[in-house]
Amino acid sequence: MRISQRHLNLLGTCPRKFQHTYLDQLGLLTTPEQQERINWGSDFHLLMQQRELGLPIEPLVQEDAQMQRCLTALVSAAPEILTPNPSSKTFRESEHGRILPFQDYVLTVIYDLLIAEDKKAQILDWKTYPLPKNKRWLEEDWQTRLYLYVLAETSDYSPEQISMTYWFVQSQPEPKSLKFAYNAGKHEQTRRDLTQQLNYLTDWLESYERGEEFPQVVEGSRECDYCQFSVRCDRTSESEEPATSEDLIPNLANIQEVSL
Repeated sequence: MRISQRHLNLLGTCPRKFQHTYLDQLGLLTTPEQQERINWGSDFHLLMQQRELGLPIEPLVQEDAQMQRCLTALVSAAPEILTPNPSSKTFRESEHGRILPFQDYVLTVIYDLLIAEDKKAQILDWKTYPLPKNKRWLEEDWQTRLYLYVLAETSDYSPEQISMTYWFVQSQPEPKSLKFAYNAGKHEQTRRDLTQQLNYLTDWLESYERGEEFPQVVEGSRECDYCQFSVRCDRTSESEEPATSEDLIPNLANIQEVSL
């Protein structure tokens, strides 16, 4: 089984929701507004990939003034990253994928942009939702942890030579960024947490094969308030309208991974 940051985040949020989503294959409904945001995010990632490859980007921005503004502001905010020296021998690749066998699973990551120099490597990720108020929340998210871990395990860089930066392209009045450094202590902690989480998953999968369901979150959990499976899980009556997540800070587990 291939395991991405989305899988790990969902397992940490609610194992039963992981079961419904990936094993029972019960699709999550999205509102038109949510789908519009997902589509815009996919288009922006495609724009950044084509720009990095030196391909024409005019067709992607000529009918979307907001996308043009976001691109211009991002390039202005990070010229050293997005306007590289053409004579530089630094390795750069957009939508760079890596895999790492781990126990009986294969960990998978896709970096929006990887910049690798002799003594350091940077992972960059474009976010099209607002900057989180709590930096700690993003630091503990499995996207941050898994992306850094896999690069350290699949390259010659030490953890201290690796960093990850999120760029929030729609932040106003200009794009904002959050950068996370890495070190050997964080690397070992991630290894331990991955081992524990995947041991749990192995046990739950074996039980699932015997007809048992994955565990649920505790009664009264906030997660159930806006989960589309709350009725199925007997955590609300059908007459009740589950709260929407529209006004909540988006969880990275619920942000669709863009694969181009």
